[in-house]
Amino acid sequence: MEIFGYIASVLIGVSLGLIGGGGSILTVPVLVYLFGLDAFLATEYSLFIVGISSVVGSVSYFKKGLVNFKTALVFGIPSIISIFLTRNYILPLIPGNVFTINEFVVTKDILLLLIFAGLMILASYKMIRKNKEYQLETHHKNNTLLAAGEGSVVGILTGLVGAGGGFMIIPALVSLLKTPMKVAIGTSLVIISLNSLIGFFSSINDIAVDWKLLTTISSIAIVGIIIGSQLSKKIDGRKLKPAFGWFILVMGIYIIIKEVFL
Repeated sequence: MEIFGYIASVLIGVSLGLIGGGGSILTVPVLVYLFGLDAFLATEYSLFIVGISSVVGSVSYFKKGLVNFKTALVFGIPSIISIFLTRNYILPLIPGNVFTINEFVVTKDILLLLIFAGLMILASYKMIRKNKEYQLETHHKNNTLLAAGEGSVVGILTGLVGAGGGFMIIPALVSLLKTPMKVAIGTSLVIISLNSLIGFFSSINDIAVDWKLLTTISSIAIVGIIIGSQLSKKIDGRKLKPAFGWFILVMGIYIIIKEVFL
């Protein structure tokens, strides 16, 4: 199954380069179902893969001046704090067997995968719906505080399941902080880079890392990003986004069915 995992790693990068997000949410299922890792280790590896890939993806935006570092700090600092607390204090508190329904035991791995599946379904909805300009739904003067609060939520989710959360970050930057879309994408990649890599290295002492496997997958994903970035010059990624959303929806439903019923 590993050969399919490496192929999927290319697709992760291509999707990031082509549509600006979404690929990272495939990383954990690829690591669990194609490389055979347990869910906790997969979330740790995913943080590194997503972080390194986002660094590469953000370089072109930085060169074009499409990164707002002040905004990255407003959103990123609460996110980073949440990731650190989640990886080091919340995850270790989750027992191996969380609860039992009749004879079905919900283990820590199953719980993480079910949370991840729910996140995939949410992400798919945001990709499938028609593209609209994000509108402010509040006239409060504390939009910066709201953005910081959403940064904390993104940090908790990233810490739990190892996904970048770009589908949540970009709307928040646009609607709450009035960030132009292209700058929001570039800034989001910087935030994801910081979140993921700090999350990875803050809890690295708790696991044994297979650096050969991790660097191989990361390198392949980076190649995919480069391919996707080149394709984006010829293909409108926004047109492909709904189709990719449907794919993620199917994957999310598959995870739920496999972990609960099979």
